[in-house]
Amino acid sequence: MTQEAGRRGGLDGQALLLAAGLADLTVSTIGSALGAVRGLLRRSDAAELAAETEHDLMARGRLVLDRYAAVPSAHLEILAQHTLARKAISDG
Repeated sequence: MTQEAGRRGGLDGQALLLAAGLADLTVSTIGSALGAVRGLLRRSDAAELAAETEHDLMARGRLVLDRYAAVPSAHLEILAQHTLARKAISDG
């Protein structure tokens, strides 16, 4: 029984440590992001930087859509067309 109680306390302790670590990481990440945003807002070319960022994000979006939304070629259909073309050449 004491071993089981110790394990439960250990798991609770581990969960608490993980939650505290995750909270600290979240706070520090948000703090860093806010610092970066403040630095960007102080720049004199913020409008130009925002336009470049928008352009880059749109280009990335196009790449993602091209990569995942494009319908792949029908491989067997292409092979059949090549075979028919070779047959027509050899019969010709």
